[in-house]
Amino acid sequence: MIGHLVSHKQPILVSLKHYYNLCITIAFSAEMSCFTAFSGSKCVAHTGCWEEVSGYDENMNTIRTYQVCNVFDSSQNNWVRTKYIRRHGAQRIHVQMKFSVRDCSSIPNVPGSCKETFNLYYYESDSDTATKSSPSWMENPWVKVDTIAADESFSQVDLGGRIMKINSEVRGFGPVSRNGFYLAFQDYGACMSLIAVRVYYRKCPSVIQNGAVFPETLSGAESTSLVAARGVCVPNGEEVDVPIKLYCNGDGEWMVPIGRCMCKAGYEAVENGTVCRACVSGFFKAAQGDHKCLQCPINSRTTSEGATNCVCRNGYYRTDSDPSQMPCTTVPSAPQNVISIVNETSLRLEWSPPQESGGREDVVYNIICKSCGSGRGGCTRCGDNVQFVPRQLGLTDTRVHISDLLAHTQYTFEIQAVNGVSDQSPYSPQYASVNITTNQAAPSAVSIIHQVSRTPNSITLSWSQPDQPNGVILDYELQYYEKWNSSLTRSQTNTAVIRGLKPGTIYVFQVRARTVAGFGRFSGKMYFQTMTEEEYNSSIQEKLPLIIGSAAAGVVFIIAITVFIIVCRRRSSDRPESEYTDKLQHYTMSPGMKIYIDPFTYEDPNEAVREFAKEIEISCVKIEQVIGAGEFGEVCSGNLRQPGKREILVAIKTLKVGYTERQRRDFLSEASIMGQFDHPNIIHLEGVVTKSSPVMIITEFMENGSLDSFLRQNDGQFTVIQLVGMLRGIAAGMKYLCDMNYVHRDLAARNILVNSNLVCKVSDFGLSRFLEDDTSDPTYTSALGGKIPIRWTAPEAIQYRKFTSSSDCWSYGIVMWEVMSYGERPYWDMSNQDVINAIEQDYRLPPPMDCPSALHQLMLDCWQKDRNNRPKFSQIVSTLDKMIRNPNSLKAMTPLSSSVHLPLLDRSTPDFSSFSTVDEWLDAIKMGQYKENFANEGFNSFDVVSQMTMEDIHRVGVTLAGHQKKILNSIQSMRAQMNQITSVEV
Repeated sequence: MIGHLVSHKQPILVSLKHYYNLCITIAFSAEMSCFTAFSGSKCVAHTGCWEEVSGYDENMNTIRTYQVCNVFDSSQNNWVRTKYIRRHGAQRIHVQMKFSVRDCSSIPNVPGSCKETFNLYYYESDSDTATKSSPSWMENPWVKVDTIAADESFSQVDLGGRIMKINSEVRGFGPVSRNGFYLAFQDYGACMSLIAVRVYYRKCPSVIQNGAVFPETLSGAESTSLVAARGVCVPNGEEVDVPIKLYCNGDGEWMVPIGRCMCKAGYEAVENGTVCRACVSGFFKAAQGDHKCLQCPINSRTTSEGATNCVCRNGYYRTDSDPSQMPCTTVPSAPQNVISIVNETSLRLEWSPPQESGGREDVVYNIICKSCGSGRGGCTRCGDNVQFVPRQLGLTDTRVHISDLLAHTQYTFEIQAVNGVSDQSPYSPQYASVNITTNQAAPSAVSIIHQVSRTPNSITLSWSQPDQPNGVILDYELQYYEKWNSSLTRSQTNTAVIRGLKPGTIYVFQVRARTVAGFGRFSGKMYFQTMTEEEYNSSIQEKLPLIIGSAAAGVVFIIAITVFIIVCRRRSSDRPESEYTDKLQHYTMSPGMKIYIDPFTYEDPNEAVREFAKEIEISCVKIEQVIGAGEFGEVCSGNLRQPGKREILVAIKTLKVGYTERQRRDFLSEASIMGQFDHPNIIHLEGVVTKSSPVMIITEFMENGSLDSFLRQNDGQFTVIQLVGMLRGIAAGMKYLCDMNYVHRDLAARNILVNSNLVCKVSDFGLSRFLEDDTSDPTYTSALGGKIPIRWTAPEAIQYRKFTSSSDCWSYGIVMWEVMSYGERPYWDMSNQDVINAIEQDYRLPPPMDCPSALHQLMLDCWQKDRNNRPKFSQIVSTLDKMIRNPNSLKAMTPLSSSVHLPLLDRSTPDFSSFSTVDEWLDAIKMGQYKENFANEGFNSFDVVSQMTMEDIHRVGVTLAGHQKKILNSIQSMRAQMNQITSVEV
């Protein structure tokens, strides 16, 4: 048989797509060994086994092959071995063999032992140690890959030689783990030629896909294996949603892409998404995404490439709520064509919009009132008694009605035009002014009437002088009636005795003042009741004679002065009902005890409002600005000035227009609840406005807003004692509610308000009745037909709707955790269902960073599964008081390895090894605003960051003490994790 071999100078490993050759050259004549195990055979190594010969391939090209053809000798066992082949990290090896086999039937007189197959083996080794006798020429220690059979054999004879039919077969084996391996080919009775062998492995090439760079990745140990590769975003790209991955299959092909990267703000994708290019000058991109850079809007420009927004030119501005693609705008010009109409002490102003709006559609108007010619030598701002309808500031219409001005007084009114950017301008708003003088006017209304005394037939009343008498008060007219027929009486002073009344009867009273200009308006209706005969007789019996005896010259009797104690009592149950009886009902309680009364137990819930909430005249309330929105309408700040009291700042909840009766009832029910409480750590109700529109609930104003937002805005800025003081105030308020038998049901940091002195007050008493109706807030998740704030709610309240002060205690523990973590979201980004499952498995929140162990232990006490084991609020207050008196008890910190919670994800100390970049780590510890600072100073790897000192943190521009502490603590944790990894590797 004539064999065909390649030249020993020619590499037999050829590169194809996705096929990566192991870097070897197999020279058959010099580096392959053969051996026969047949005893007594004429065949010996290198001579009678496999022979290197020249021949021709099917295209008549000269080639070199190894051949063997000892078919006439039985029991053949001829081996040929390659040189040592290094693995280069591959786990699965592929072998392509080109060979030819002689058809046994074409050989005359061939014995029955003739074969048309051969075997492929491999042997792993960490180094090139093979000799002619080692490894042994047998299946063990060699590992058999397969028996190779030819698809076609040859038998044709032409030109003195055999025209071969070349077969090509590929076999793979793995996993391989040693540094390298040998291949061996065993002939056991075939007439064949081994023409070429190509040894290779597969891997997926480096690629840029979905905005990320994926490195070369070797295929797996099995043909069905998928090897995951983690992508790294191209420069100036950022991951979206999930870590970006590709999977390399056994054929060296990428598949199953997961996640993607997008160019960050200031950069746009070019070259098919493989490059994130900075926006050129005059263009910007405000957010991460696939969209292109946009040209700067009118009146704006960029200061550098890669801009995320365009800076407004001088004299032009943009508000925080304006989209970045909106043109920069300027302030409006002054209003035009002002018209004034004076009617006694009232004024109507009308005007036309400004000629230039500044490029905005949010132009509103402010009215500045100045009183002139009052004898003080100049104009001064008007007092708060002047009324503006609909309001003084933020007018959207071009008219306003002004009343309660002083009579015969000169005024100047400035009508300012302002828009959304006026407060950014260094100049005062443009305005138009008008001067007017008021006429003589009647006095304003009397604000309140007081009962001085009463008998069965008379009532003595007094009242205050009108806020604006507008001249000398000549007298007062008092109107009163029982049902329909009214009577009038006059008084020269602000007191009057009304006689000839019926015993035990309720009368309605109104009073008005008169000057030379005429009568003013009547006051609001006030309800007073005469005494019954029984009440009067009882009061007579309570006269106490005072007898003083003195013996000097004789016995002198001094008749004692009778002292009347007027005792106000409720009408007896058998007294006939009156139309106005409900106006006089008052909430009473046993001595020393006050219990909360659910307003919905009243047949008429409006009665509860009258019972517990003080009615305030709309004229006493002045709305300044809208500060938020509630479920029922807007929340505003403003001023409240009641007669005889100083003006105070208040918060005002308004009921939106078009409300239903049920919405009005539900809105005012919170006032009915709040009005029953009186404690320094419970939000104080000033009163309600129900007789005018809009309906309002007025409470004290808390300057710092909700506790969760306040803490997030001041991250790390308070001492532990200050935080404990806040917690103590909340606990004191909850103790008071508990003593009142009131269950809050929605205790959370968002429902705690903070004033300027850092006093915390419990607020938001709506959820106790409206769990079923709240659908607007994702914080509240459906459970058994109602809405429940899962992350703050005790397990028994979630499962069985068992709300008690003990479930409020659980919620208080969550509030403690919110305070000590500066407003972190409880349970982070876990779903509500995951939170429920984790709590059921006894998982509890870990201590926040720098949380004293005593405080975390108190949290764990509040989170006892058995509600009977949770502390009472009186115990919590006592415990916090002890901590405040003994600050040393707050110095012990809970160690990071604390086992007080189950080994779920502890996100208070992020594992830096889970992040691929420093930017990801900064985002995880909520310090992402310093990414650029770190990069500019060269802190762009974990090795460098882990060595940072406080001086380095200062140098990168971190000036807030709380942020410095958070970053330093995280670096120390990073350092500890790196040391732990190093020790494990050693």
